Amino acid sequence: MTIYALKGRFQGILRPAVRGMVWIGVRANHVTIAACLVSIAIGALLILLDRVWFALIPIWMFLRMALNAIDGMLAREFNQKSALGGYLNELTDVLSDAALYLPFAFVPPFNWMSVTAAIFASALTEMTGVVSVMIGASRRYDGPMGKSDRAFVFSLLAIWISVTRATLPRWANVIMWAITAAAALTVVRRIRGGLEELT
Repeated sequence: MTIYALKGRFQGILRPAVRGMVWIGVRANHVTIAACLVSIAIGALLILLDRVWFALIPIWMFLRMALNAIDGMLAREFNQKSALGGYLNELTDVLSDAALYLPFAFVPPFNWMSVTAAIFASALTEMTGVVSVMIGASRRYDGPMGKSDRAFVFSLLAIWISVTRATLPRWANVIMWAITAAAALTVVRRIRGGLEELT
């Protein structure tokens, strides 16, 4: 199971807003780039600001999920697909994730090792999903730690940090390693899913 399975229902809610964006001339690539730039800005600010501002992460994660759905709908349903859009869609997702996860490395007991591992494993899950297309299968979105699932888990951690504003218990770093392990499992499941699809 993965939160991504709810995407279809979420898109239905957003469809009227997407039609309005088309009417005023918004393009899919505009939405993709804007979401990435805001993610980088928020990540940079969280490194510098008080921990209470980590409350921005769950808010932005939800908005970013909406923007990701919107740019896909603009591309597919309103004839805005492009080769550049394909690159932007995948690369900005990985870059945005890294920017939003990085501030956690500055919050003990999380550290550079655990957060970097989570960022690397997360990027690997997205790369695996794309490679499936290269071998002739569909883009894989298997869980248990896809993009939407990671957004949910990191949002919960951000709320914890924002509310307590104190040093988290030492065992909390295990959560970051658990995210990494779940992402590694996701890589395996996406590879298996892609291969099974071909056979």
